[in-house]
Amino acid sequence: MRGQALERVLLQATLDGLATSLTSHALEWPELRWVVHDPQSAMGFVQMVLRLGYGERVPATPRRPVEEVLEIE
Repeated sequence: MRGQALERVLLQATLDGLATSLTSHALEWPELRWVVHDPQSAMGFVQMVLRLGYGERVPATPRRPVEEVLEIE
């Protein structure tokens, strides 16, 4: 379920024109995991930090035509 929730957040952010960035490096330190945990819950820890924001518009990445990479028989 958590993966689906994250997927929905990322898709909605894209629709809203937001840039996203994911990181987990800071959470490798136990002291920081404790600082960002949910005080209402005795279980679990934060596993990912999600950053949202507006960035500069960049050109779309070129894509090959579907016919070049997919063969339907």
